[in-house]
Amino acid sequence: MKIYDVIGIGVGPFNLGLAALLDPVAEIEALFFEQKSQFEWHEGMLIEGTTLQVPFLADMVTMADPTSPFSYLNYLKVHQRLYHFYFLEHFLVPRKEYNHYGQWVSSQLDSLMFHHRVENIQFIEEGNDSFYKVEVRDQTNDEVNSYFAKHLVLGIGSEPYMMDMLGPFSNEDIFHSALFLQRKERVKRAESITIIGSGQSAAEVFYELLKEQPQYGYELNWFTRSRGFFPMEYSKLGLEHFSPDYIQYFYQLPQSKRDQILPKQDLLYKGISAKTIADIYEQLYHLTIANKEIPVNMLALTELQKAEEMNINGRVKYKLHLQQIEENTSIETESEIVIAATGYRHPIPSFISDIRSQITWDEQGRYIVGEDYKLQLTNQIERHIFVQNGEVHTHGIGAPDLGLGAHRNSVIINALTGREVYPIQKKNVFQQFGINKNNRRGVNI
Repeated sequence: MKIYDVIGIGVGPFNLGLAALLDPVAEIEALFFEQKSQFEWHEGMLIEGTTLQVPFLADMVTMADPTSPFSYLNYLKVHQRLYHFYFLEHFLVPRKEYNHYGQWVSSQLDSLMFHHRVENIQFIEEGNDSFYKVEVRDQTNDEVNSYFAKHLVLGIGSEPYMMDMLGPFSNEDIFHSALFLQRKERVKRAESITIIGSGQSAAEVFYELLKEQPQYGYELNWFTRSRGFFPMEYSKLGLEHFSPDYIQYFYQLPQSKRDQILPKQDLLYKGISAKTIADIYEQLYHLTIANKEIPVNMLALTELQKAEEMNINGRVKYKLHLQQIEENTSIETESEIVIAATGYRHPIPSFISDIRSQITWDEQGRYIVGEDYKLQLTNQIERHIFVQNGEVHTHGIGAPDLGLGAHRNSVIINALTGREVYPIQKKNVFQQFGINKNNRRGVNI
């Protein structure tokens, strides 16, 4: 019976980065499972012309090892695009190219097994030894096989969140923005389209449809309960919140304080890029030259209260009941398509049900996560479960940020090996967070 040092579940950017950084580490034998047939990153939102919201340095490996052959710059060199990128003079990677870059990295790693879905995990104790048993379904032949590992890394990512009032209608006409490109041809045939949400995804979908609105003539609505269509905080000192230093500061706060802070940090990661806002405004300006009226409505501070299915002359539509929050005024509108750009949630996977009792949970049913990304377990064993992008509540807003993936993977690898394979830099920002003596960095206060 072969026992791997670590098994990773899910192959998104973070576990793919972990696999790439583990590739040259001889003493760790790893295996990663992904139910998709290949690496795909938000495939429904790979809209032409869109970019990441982080610099190209936030690839799978560079922030841990700039010399790695799996870097984005090496990807460009291999694909003979390095000079093209150089002359482009953009710091941000096209989203479609980032997805292709991820596929290129994954194609070189033997530790990845795509089209394999993890269905159950058990903790096994045999004599003085213990390990995890991972039951995996090979989706090419429907066979279930068992694999064994000393440690686990949960990297299943997030799942689209649909509002409760839209959930019962979820179909070809009411869907999450994560499915936008798959449903776009259907959307263009509609008479009316409504987008719900205020973040980057909502803005990109709105802009894509706004550009084609003159050709197809649909009515286009954009509603959000947020206070406005505001830009994401992108100042240099604001960006320093996405650093190992801020993680360290945030982690040492009491959980009650963390829970108070997180809802107030929306614009650090949930706003719209200034460029996208400018593109939308410019498009609106050109469409309304000579005071031309266009069937486009944008309303902030407007919350969806209820949705009802209607059949009007053989055409299914939805009556949306909305409320303007500050005026406390109710309005109604009809829409044939509703696109919910309502964000993502981090689910607790069903495959851990057999080991759930061994994991420690907080009062809100969330993982209790150590500073080194290990789940706190009820049994005092040296068999660990690490988590990737499931620790916003303990480590802060940087958990889903691509730029911190290599840092987190460095911490995980160093913990797996018991040595500093990838050095962790102690000071990464100019400002300091808090006045705790452990965070002063030599400043006298």
